[in-house]
Amino acid sequence: MSLRKIEPSAIIPLAEYGKLRAERRKRMADIKKDRRLEVGPFATFYFESYDTMLHQVHEMLFIEKGGAEQLADELAAYNPLIPQGSELVATVMFEIDDPVRRARALGMLGGIEHKAFLRVGGETIRGVAEDDQERTREDGKASSVQFMRFPFTPAQVAAFRGGAGDVVVGFDHPNYGHMAVMPPAVRQALSKDFA
Repeated sequence: MSLRKIEPSAIIPLAEYGKLRAERRKRMADIKKDRRLEVGPFATFYFESYDTMLHQVHEMLFIEKGGAEQLADELAAYNPLIPQGSELVATVMFEIDDPVRRARALGMLGGIEHKAFLRVGGETIRGVAEDDQERTREDGKASSVQFMRFPFTPAQVAAFRGGAGDVVVGFDHPNYGHMAVMPPAVRQALSKDFA
């Protein structure tokens, strides 16, 4: 299978994107609502796809207006987050509005990037943290944004797509042992990420 990635030719010129932006943002909001899952009091999994990453690249180019030089950086940042046919990829955000509470909570979540899982058909699929940078600081404080991929075997893909039983998403971190059952609409949307 060829690598799924955004090519520069897929990028709409800035002036044209500006005219289409409102409609594209509305359509993306509709797509994303079935690609997110809250787990516990303040973690949200945002499952990425070619479409979500293409939208993100367009938004970054539109907001920062860095041109061709910026495009290369955005493609390098976001192409690795596109699922490649036998995996799901998630941006996991720990969203706590109060800065004091956020610092305290993240201070207790060191290593959480190695404690995420999906459970499908009785099998556990461990999240693999993106290794582009360290996601837990030396003082043990976790980043509020984590990037994880969940590599599936063909049998696990079949179980996920089959719809039988629950898909559970969670963490087995000692300070954040939360799980959530994936709603059918999310499971159906994510099934399309597999080749």
